[in-house]
Amino acid sequence: VQLVESGGGLVQAGTSLRLSCVAFPSTSGINVMAWYRQAPGKQRELVASMPIGGGFTKLADSAKGRFYISGDSAKNTMYLEMDGLRPEDTGVYYCHADASVGGTAVGFWGRGTQVSVSS
Repeated sequence: VQLVESGGGLVQAGTSLRLSCVAFPSTSGINVMAWYRQAPGKQRELVASMPIGGGFTKLADSAKGRFYISGDSAKNTMYLEMDGLRPEDTGVYYCHADASVGGTAVGFWGRGTQVSVSS
């Protein structure tokens, strides 16, 4: 599985961005997809996750009420809608997928997309 993120950029505080993550060749075999963020000098942290095929999504406390995770199975794409962006949301956002490959659980990472929020 190859994951390709897009949608990052430099924005002002209070504005919105929508990140996309496309899974190639498809989401077949993927159980859960998630967005992680790595801020400068900090560890990578979970922002939001969703099970493929439906189910409860998870959001980090800092994302609740501002970020929304969704997916389009026909496009093999996961989205992260981020509203009310804050400078502390700055970081590289990575797409992650938990998949079953030949009966073995395997994790895949994208290369990330940079989000920079100015005050």
